[in-house]
Amino acid sequence: MKIVLNGEAFATDAVTLDELCGRLGFAEAKIATALNGNFVEAAKRRATPLAEADEIEIVAPRQGG
Repeated sequence: MKIVLNGEAFATDAVTLDELCGRLGFAEAKIATALNGNFVEAAKRRATPLAEADEIEIVAPRQGG
C-alpha cells in the first residue's frame, strides 16, 4: 500500500504502525508516532492498523547542540 511517511510517499506492506516502525529499524527505539495527525502512544501501535494514503509521522529524539 502507499502511505505518506514524514511527508514523503512511501510504499509498504506493513499492516500495523508497530510493524512499520520495526521494519524501519525503530523496534526498540524511543520514538513519537502520529497517524493522520493524531498522536499514537507506543502501547497502542500494535493495535493501530494502517490503510492506503495514511499519513504517518515518526520522530526520534536528537542529541547534541
